[in-house]
Amino acid sequence: MSVAAAPVAASARPVRGWRIAPGLALCAAVAAAAYALAAWEQRLFGHPWLEPLVLAILLGAAARNVWSPGARWTPGVEFGAKTVLEIAVVLLGASVSAATLSSLGVFVVVGIFLLVVVGIVVGFGLGRALGLTPRMALLVACGNAICGNSAIAAVAPVIDADGDEVAASIAFTAVLGVIVVLSLPLLGVLLQMSTLQFGALAGLTVYAVPQVLAAAAPFGPAAAQTGTVVKLVRVLMLGPVVFALSLVAGRRGQESKSQARAPGLHRLVPWFIVGFLVMIGLRSLDLIPQAALPWLASASGLLTVVAMAALGLQTDIRAVARAGGRVAAAVVLSLAALLALALLLIRLMGL
Repeated sequence: MSVAAAPVAASARPVRGWRIAPGLALCAAVAAAAYALAAWEQRLFGHPWLEPLVLAILLGAAARNVWSPGARWTPGVEFGAKTVLEIAVVLLGASVSAATLSSLGVFVVVGIFLLVVVGIVVGFGLGRALGLTPRMALLVACGNAICGNSAIAAVAPVIDADGDEVAASIAFTAVLGVIVVLSLPLLGVLLQMSTLQFGALAGLTVYAVPQVLAAAAPFGPAAAQTGTVVKLVRVLMLGPVVFALSLVAGRRGQESKSQARAPGLHRLVPWFIVGFLVMIGLRSLDLIPQAALPWLASASGLLTVVAMAALGLQTDIRAVARAGGRVAAAVVLSLAALLALALLLIRLMGL
């Protein structure tokens, strides 16, 4: 019996590769369409209003609600939404260096740390008060407090968020992110903020690094540089936050199974979080060639877009629409709270 089982087990591995191929190719096709649409926006308007990541979700969701992929496509789409996304998070670590911290004082770094922690707690509380599920409230809170879509994408597999929850939180965060980029300079002018102050404000509140650069541009290069450094410190919080969430999720999973024996570290800490932290360490020790950094960043972005296409293909737009009002309110109120915390921190830092 064991002799007969061996060839079956050995042949299962290549079969799995063939099983994920159709669905993964479908995700890649949706991602390619998203990049093409972003390029069209660039030519027509001078800059893309929606990033490929957001477009991939929208296109995937549109395709899913017109045509429901059958069993042939499911393994590859699931692989894209989980494993491809995890690989993208690992590669994202190469864009963050501990040397970033040396350009800031300890007080500033501690302040950013507290801002992220308090922002997540407040955002989670607001989401729960508005009736969101714990997973959705966490996605919105982490997206607002850390780095928008990337944080949502990194947190999602740790808390077992489904496609609808991820797509809804990213969709509303993306829309609000564009509004923030356009409106934040106006707030800076109204508050008569200095270049340094506004750069810090952009870094503390805007979601993505490119968006920080766009928001800070009206206040000059110094504001853009300050905003980028502050933003990268916020991004550096992604690893510890997801690590903490993985510990909580692992502990609850063990309690629900009523197992007396403590789980191993490999069960509590997802492999991709370890990989993310390792990449940060390698970057900080200059063990990653400088020439490779742009390629790693591009690969991370590309894989994230493919993963978002997979999430879109798993999304029921009607379910997202049902949660729309509450999610929108949670995102707006969480961001308003983060903005208030950022202004308080800037005042306390004496910038």
